[in-house]
Amino acid sequence: MSYAKQLLDTYPRDFNLDAGMLADTIDALSDCAQACTACADDCLSERDVAELVKCIRLNLDCADVCTTTLRVVSRQTEYDANLTRPQLQACIATCRSCGDECERHAPMHQHCRVCAEACRRCERACNQLLAAMR
Repeated sequence: MSYAKQLLDTYPRDFNLDAGMLADTIDALSDCAQACTACADDCLSERDVAELVKCIRLNLDCADVCTTTLRVVSRQTEYDANLTRPQLQACIATCRSCGDECERHAPMHQHCRVCAEACRRCERACNQLLAAMR
């Protein structure tokens, strides 16, 4: 069981989301942020780094957006959906862009393949959480 789920299970108040779904989203956000950070670093080590500038930029942006989204959705006290919805939408768009770019490079760079998978998983998790909030 993830730490996110364990902590959500100890939350002293009720909240309107499924704890398992929320924990899965938090875990996907964390994994995506880590994968994007590592992929950017791996891209910097490639010989054709000039070809990977956009990928590196999107990796870094995606890692930052995922980390921010993780922090926002982890806070349940006095939760405000008007803040969380647009944050999730931004994360979905960022993961989609980063995943698309990494998929372009995946045939040549395995780290981009792994990162694209993490981005797609995070995009799906954020979409599911967003749908559950409506």
